Amino acid sequence: MSDYSSDENEITEYLLYRNRKEWKDVTPVKQDDGEEPVVSIDYSEAYEDCYDYFRAVLKNKEISERALELTRSASRFNPANYTVWQYRREILKGLDKDLHEELDVIQEIILKQSKNYQVWHHRKVLIEWLKDPSKEKYLTEKVLAKDAKNYHAWQHRQWVIKTFNLYEGELEYIDTLLSDDIRNNSAWNQRYFVINNTTGFTEEVLSREIDYTLFNIKAVTENESAWNYLRGLLLHDKGGLSKNEKVTEFCEELYKSGNRSPFLLAVLVDMCYEQVNEAGGDSVYTLERAKQLCNDLATKYDTIRAKYWQYMLDTIEKKSKEGNGAESTSH
Repeated sequence: MSDYSSDENEITEYLLYRNRKEWKDVTPVKQDDGEEPVVSIDYSEAYEDCYDYFRAVLKNKEISERALELTRSASRFNPANYTVWQYRREILKGLDKDLHEELDVIQEIILKQSKNYQVWHHRKVLIEWLKDPSKEKYLTEKVLAKDAKNYHAWQHRQWVIKTFNLYEGELEYIDTLLSDDIRNNSAWNQRYFVINNTTGFTEEVLSREIDYTLFNIKAVTENESAWNYLRGLLLHDKGGLSKNEKVTEFCEELYKSGNRSPFLLAVLVDMCYEQVNEAGGDSVYTLERAKQLCNDLATKYDTIRAKYWQYMLDTIEKKSKEGNGAESTSH
């Protein structure tokens, strides 16, 4: 009969296990769905045959070349089956197989099943055993070249970089991704990850990153990813959002130019929240300005979140009253 090989577009001749001479000594184990299954899955004949034999060797804890080959077939039918991969690892260890060859096998699978958690987990375990991460950045880059936001590839890349201290050149790689797609939230997240785990957000690094981010925001002001990165940076600034002159001047100039990006307005609202009840009275981030900004967001620029902006205004007003109440008490 015919069935699919590891390449889903390539059909090859496939011989059922029950028709293979080397498997005549094995009694297949049928799947137990109970006496009255609510929904019976209509497996293909080849799938059912393969897993009947897989259950048999698993039951007998067989460690052999044929069992290893069987796990490969089973993984082709269902690459997300945890038990198949776990048993395959047990066989690899039991037979003392060359794990570098297994890396080649799993790389081929990952490049076709890149959104499958189990295949990435299998590779991670192999790397832990080998303590050899030399091919991992290259592999993730191949996957990310096709899907720049692939969660599994980013998760694996971060694990490898952090575990084996492979941060060198990562910021440059991120720059190439952002030059291709400035809205790539995964790349912005990776930038934060790298800095947070290397230099940290020192005054010098913070200044550099703020310049980098403002430059990118100016290029595309509707880029939520860059605005979120800016917020993350300013968590490390003692002055917060509203007292970094470089940021406030940039935002005010952008606003005066007529820009009404909802992300710009949202940052200005947060600046108002920070300063609305601070002493001095010379701040431009007042309750009245918060009212105007929240109203504009709710009615013009971010109407889908109108209730949120009303909530924000209520919160700022409450904060203002609490601040005034505290001042009255102190007098």
